[in-house]
Amino acid sequence: MSIEAKKTELLEELGFFQDWTERYEYVIGLGKTLPAMPVEQQTADNLIKGCQSQVWLDAHHKDGVMHYQADSDSLITKGMIALFVRVLDGETAEAVLQADMSFIDETGLKEHLAPTRANALNLMATQMKQRAVEYAS
Repeated sequence: MSIEAKKTELLEELGFFQDWTERYEYVIGLGKTLPAMPVEQQTADNLIKGCQSQVWLDAHHKDGVMHYQADSDSLITKGMIALFVRVLDGETAEAVLQADMSFIDETGLKEHLAPTRANALNLMATQMKQRAVEYAS
C-alpha cells in the first residue's frame, strides 16, 4: 500500500468518529498497538527533543525499506507517533523523504491539543524524515 493510500485509509478511519473524544480514544488505541521499545533503545540519541513528553524513535533500513520503532511515556503522544509509524514504516527512504506529512492537519489533532503537543507532531514528522536521510540514495 502506498503512503498516499495509507494516509487516506487513516483519515477515513478517523472520519468515522464524530466527536473529538472518540478520535482521541482512537489515537490512544493506536499507540497501544505499538510494541514497547526495549529500554536499551530508549536512549538520548533516540529521544525526540522538544516534545513535552518523552518520545523515542529508532529507525533502521532493511531490504530496501525503512522500519521505525517508537515509544512514549504518554499515551496520547504514543498514539500520535503511531500515526506516523503506520504511514511511513515499510517505505523506501526516498518515499519517506518525499512524503507530504501535512495530512496530520486533516486529522484535527492540532486543534485539540495543547500547543506544545501540537508542535510535537511537527517534530515527530521531521525526525522520521531525518532518520531516512542517511539511507536515501
